[in-house]
Amino acid sequence: MTPTPWVLHVDLDQFIAAVEVLRRPELAGRPVIVGGRGDPTERAVVSTASYEARAFGVGSGMPLRIAARKAPDAVILPVDAPAYTAASEEVMATLRDHPGAVVQVLGWDEAFVGVRTADPEATAREIQRAVLERTQLHCSVGIGDTLVRAKNATDFGKPRGTFRLTAENWLDVMGDKPTIALWGVGGKISQRLAGLGIHTVTELAHADPAPLVAEFGPKMGPWYRQLGRGDGSSVVDDTPWVARGHGRETTFQQNIVERSDVEAAARALLAQVLEDVAAEGRPVVGVGLKVRYAPFVTRTFVHKIPATFDRETVIAETLALVGRIDPGRPLRLLGVRAEMQMPDDAREGHTPTRGGW
Repeated sequence: MTPTPWVLHVDLDQFIAAVEVLRRPELAGRPVIVGGRGDPTERAVVSTASYEARAFGVGSGMPLRIAARKAPDAVILPVDAPAYTAASEEVMATLRDHPGAVVQVLGWDEAFVGVRTADPEATAREIQRAVLERTQLHCSVGIGDTLVRAKNATDFGKPRGTFRLTAENWLDVMGDKPTIALWGVGGKISQRLAGLGIHTVTELAHADPAPLVAEFGPKMGPWYRQLGRGDGSSVVDDTPWVARGHGRETTFQQNIVERSDVEAAARALLAQVLEDVAAEGRPVVGVGLKVRYAPFVTRTFVHKIPATFDRETVIAETLALVGRIDPGRPLRLLGVRAEMQMPDDAREGHTPTRGGW
């Protein structure tokens, strides 16, 4: 058989929990929850849960205190980002060592791998064996003729398996599923699609483009229809990822109300963000603020600014957003973000104002 191009989506199974179990073998087979500082009495959310914990209904993003109630016998551990980064780098190095592979990293625990092979299932199993041998971590592999199909295929291969989705079987497998099952469609988008009478992948694939354009615009409307067909790029791009911005956020163990406390918290977070931005060497072109009012209502505020390296300008623009927070309303979370000029924008002649971090 003649080798042909394929996209493989490699997704590590319960990655963070698996790394923790490798460090503590006695936890194998037990419900493990990782989140915050590992203290369910504090405000924090679940970063990941082992399959054993998921059986109790524990999921990522769930408040840690609720997770502890759902799985009272679970071992709850603090997040250890450096350990996960190190494990991830070993996995990605393993993928790059595969002959002819092009690797596009998506995060700690997943990557696209472009390969030419006559037997993509055999190649997927080779990659699984190599990752397991080098890192002792298991992974699932989705196989597709586009990035979208490979990404969605992985869900059918979990855990530790492989699955193939192509133009030939896409609608047979995905057609009856709700649109939220698609990579790139979240809860809000699926609700807006439902408002157009589009509930399933098949309905989206065959939807009239005009209502989609009216709802989502001339770019995103056709893109969602394309997503419903599983079409799109089949090119795995290993160009190094460039961050568009940096942000930090904190959850307060006790709600804060006073404007002076909010401003102090914003300044502390912004100091960390500006250190991250300074390391990039690119000017700031926008600032953002995320607030979560008690009990659990989230709002975001964003503002574009002329490209600048001036620290005081960024601080002033961020504090202006703080002024938009509802006065006297208790806050449980605050986050700040700085958007940076992208390299392509700089080449197009956008000139930042100079200053110093």
